[in-house]
Amino acid sequence: MTRVAYMAAAAVSTWLLAAIMVDRRTSIEVLFGMLGPLAATVGTWVLVAWVYRERPEQLTGLMAAAFFLKMIFFGGYVAIMLRIALFRPFPFVASFIGYFVGLYSMEALFLKRLFSERSR
Repeated sequence: MTRVAYMAAAAVSTWLLAAIMVDRRTSIEVLFGMLGPLAATVGTWVLVAWVYRERPEQLTGLMAAAFFLKMIFFGGYVAIMLRIALFRPFPFVASFIGYFVGLYSMEALFLKRLFSERSR
């Protein structure tokens, strides 16, 4: 669970830093740009870590299914934020991309460490 705390702390602390520097509307758009990728990476990490410990032979199937579900989730999430919530594209998309890349990079490093621990 520590890895989840690292991802959440990194995301929330950078959002708080950004919120100090921008107006209220932009800080809300940045917040929602962060929440989608954070929810996806945390959910994926929790499932992958559990399956890897309990049933490692099912990990590839889980990751393939998660990839497909995340494509649908992110498409819907971005559409809802831009069309229904009427967020301005630049702040929302810029933060979404930044958090997406940053959080998935963290997750990749955590996965590398998880997989290398078992091989020892």
